[in-house]
Parts: sequence; structure tokens; C-alpha cells
Amino acid sequence: MWLSGRAWRSPANLADMIKYDAVIIGAGQAGSPLAKKLADAGWKVAIIERQWVGGTCVNTGCTPTKTLIASGRVAHLIRRSDEFGIHTRGSSIDIEAVIKRKNAVVLSSREGSTKGLLEKSNLDLIFGNAVFSGPKEVTVTKEDGSRSILTAEKIFINTGTRAQLPPVPGLDSVHYLTSSSLLDLLEIPEHLVIMGGSYIALEFGQFFRRLGSRVTILESKDTFLPKEDEDIALEIRKILEEEGLMIMTGARVVKVSGEGKDIRLELDTATAAGPTAGPGTTRGSVTGSHLLVATGRVPDAMALNPAAAGIRLDDHGFISVNDRLETNVPGIFALGDVKGGPQFTHISYNDHLIVYKNLVEKGNESIAGRTAIYCLFTDPELGRVGLTEKEAREKGIPIKVATMPASYIARAEENGETKGLIKAIVHADSKKIIGAAVLTAGGGELMSILQMAMMGDVTYDRIRDAVFAHPTFAESLNNLFARI
Repeated sequence: MWLSGRAWRSPANLADMIKYDAVIIGAGQAGSPLAKKLADAGWKVAIIERQWVGGTCVNTGCTPTKTLIASGRVAHLIRRSDEFGIHTRGSSIDIEAVIKRKNAVVLSSREGSTKGLLEKSNLDLIFGNAVFSGPKEVTVTKEDGSRSILTAEKIFINTGTRAQLPPVPGLDSVHYLTSSSLLDLLEIPEHLVIMGGSYIALEFGQFFRRLGSRVTILESKDTFLPKEDEDIALEIRKILEEEGLMIMTGARVVKVSGEGKDIRLELDTATAAGPTAGPGTTRGSVTGSHLLVATGRVPDAMALNPAAAGIRLDDHGFISVNDRLETNVPGIFALGDVKGGPQFTHISYNDHLIVYKNLVEKGNESIAGRTAIYCLFTDPELGRVGLTEKEAREKGIPIKVATMPASYIARAEENGETKGLIKAIVHADSKKIIGAAVLTAGGGELMSILQMAMMGDVTYDRIRDAVFAHPTFAESLNNLFARI
């Protein structure tokens, strides 16, 4: 079905080309806002979407997963209610209601995003599959098989990524789940085995553990969360294991077999590490009822036939871009996850601002030096900005490091949320904050305060001596920086 901001008329002759000022492939978190801004600037814009407006974030990423995590947190709090003097009896988990709530939140967000595109003047929203058929030419195939050819001097690719499936023998013979298909699972797994120790794996693992599943996470690397400082990674692991998750590092899956809800994963016993996970698990194998494959994501780029446009891909299949997000073909840009680098919604959104400001406002924006920032939405959540201690030392930067247990935060004690660790890295000479890891309740929000301080070159001693309202999590920054 074709949809547009105004009535769409299919060309009578398939050889006819429809010319636009801009064609955007993919209605994700860069494509959609860029389309609206360009249309407002007077450009004639077409945005092509294969399935749903909103991209991974709205449909299979941030929106659904954080909605599910919220349900898991409620279950966790009910389980802890006696600690707060609130006695609950007879509670149960209705997984169908949990999924129904998630679907409603996703649908609301998706429909809102779609409506915003449909109502915009100068903008055509087209549903179909897009491929390059020439240097500045895109052929769109609709569900009914009809085709149209669109041309534009400016083309933007925002097609995202999909789950990566590792070449493990036997994986294709069992019923496995991905981060997308798991979202609609209408049963609580008896034993969920997760291949991969990614952030996705940890978030889903904690969620299903809180619903009552046994959870085993198999990380092939010897180090847990190798991108984080060791003290932060160890604290996260400790928190998850205290909730009952089983985490095995150095556990490389070499074979998968089984039928139905009897899935067996054989491990490389030369690298497998960690204790057993109870019945059905040994150091050499794990047997579970459900299998989630969370071993990374690969770009949706090859399906676009990039060679027809002369677009260069890197060795991993991501679209190569310069610091202004332009590909090797002038006038063709790649935004969001499909270009490689950090795969986060906020990065994708910022990408659209960079190209818009450069093309419309004649700016000189670049992704060079963009501050690293992200969150891991376990509970407590991890907010990360800037350099880790390890990265700063590798760069030879003179630093001072402040760390403080979350249990030292008065509000955390009052709320019964004392797990976690706060850490900040400051330049020893300039006193400026160059990185932080905030693993605590609301860690992403507290991290954002430090991010704003970094943006404004506010030195750590000013925060140490600042007046914050009591009792808040923010006032913990006084005590954190007093430790330097």
C-alpha cells in the first residue's frame, strides 16, 4: 500500500521517473525527523519505508524493551515488598497482559510517528522495498508488485541493522529467538539460554529472571563487558548474579542441537569458565527450554544493491562515510546504525541534525570528536559518558578518579536502592570531567548532569561545592567529588 501526505498517483509508464529534491530510505530515528525538516525547508521529499515507521527504536528496540523492563521491575518490587512493610500475597504474572501493554505502547508511538509524516506538506511517505538502480536512482517495489523509480540529487540511507546469526553448527535446526521475535513470546521460559553477553542480553536476561525464568548467559569472551572498566563490569555482574542470573565467560558455543523445548548448546570446554547453572548444565554444555541469540547486529545495506550507485561498504558490510556522514558518492549520505560506529537511537537522531545543518543551514557540523554516551538499562541502570578510566590511561592523560558506592547516597538508602557504583574521571590539571560511569537507580539521569557539566566545561570542584536539593540522587555528586 502506498501512503503519502497527499493522494499518490502511480506513474502510468514504469519508465517514467519521479524527481525529488531528497529521497530518504528508511523511516528510523534519523530518516523521519530529517524528512520533516527538509520538507519544512521547502524541499520536495520522499521517504521510503519497508515495514513500519519509527525504525528499530520504536518497533523492536527501545520502546518495546523498556516497556517490558518496566513490567519486570514491578514484579521485582512486589517480590521485595515485605522489605518496605507492604505485605502482598497471591500476585501472579500474566505474560499475555505484559505483551499486550508493550504492543499498545509501541503502536501508539508508531502511529504518532506515521501521522506526523502523513500530515507534512512537501513530503510523500511511501511503503515498499527500495533498491538502487542507478547512481542517483531508487526503484521502489510495492506489496502488489508494482514499481516506481525515484530520483534525487540528495539521497539518505537510514536502514539500520538486524540480528546477527553466528555460524554455529546446528543453530538453524532448533527454534531460536532473536531480540525481535522474543518481544512477542507469550510464555515465560523455564530456562532461557542466551548466546552473547551484550547489553541486549543483560537487559532481556534480567527481565525474564524477574518473571521467574532461569537464565544462563554465555559470553564467548574471557572478560565480561570488556568495554567497561573492570570495577564497573564486576559490579554489574555481581548485581545480576545476586538476582539469580548465571553468567559464564569464556563459553564459546560450538554446536546446537535438540527439539522443541530441549535445546542443548555444547561449549568449547577449553575456554568455558564459571560454575554450573544447576540441573541440565555442566561446564561443557547447557540445556535450556528457549534460546536467545544476542551476538551482535549486522547492517541492512547489501539488500539496497549499493553497487548500482557505486556506494562503498567497509569490511563488515557497513556503509562507509566521512565525518559529515557523506558516502564516497557525493550527495548520498548514510545515517544511524547502517553506517557503523555506536548503534544508539540518540546517535541516529544526532546524525540527522548534522546533515540538516550542513545542507540547509550551511553549517560545518561533523561527527568527529562526538562524545560517547549511552545507557545500559538493567536495574540499576548504567549511564556512561566520555572516557573510561582504562581509555584515559591508555591515552596517557593525567587523571584523578573518584568512586563511591551507591549505598553512600542518602536517597538510595531511603528508597532501598543501594546497589551500584558511581565513578568519575577528571583531568588532573584542568579539573574538567572527561568521563563518568553511573551505575545506580536513575543512572542515566544522573549521568546526564555530568554530561552537561562536560559540555559547559564545569570543573569537578564547582560541582563538589555546589548546592543540590536534599535528599536527591544529584547531591551525591558533592560527596563523589569530595573523594578526590
